[in-house]
Amino acid sequence: MVEIDARGRSCPEPVIMAKRALKENEEIDVLVDNRASLENVQRYGRAMKKQVSAKEEGTGWRIEIRR
Repeated sequence: MVEIDARGRSCPEPVIMAKRALKENEEIDVLVDNRASLENVQRYGRAMKKQVSAKEEGTGWRIEIRR
């Protein structure tokens, strides 16, 4: 599992980071700190037919994307 820290970045950058990581890894966690990134990364994971879950963590969210 790889952790992607996309906090402080605005869309579409967190989605692009997730896309790159998923090319090389089956499972990733993406850290985001704004709702737009949360929604867009979740949407991308689901579009790739992955299991997606998110939970609040600190001042943002951890999005878990699994096979």
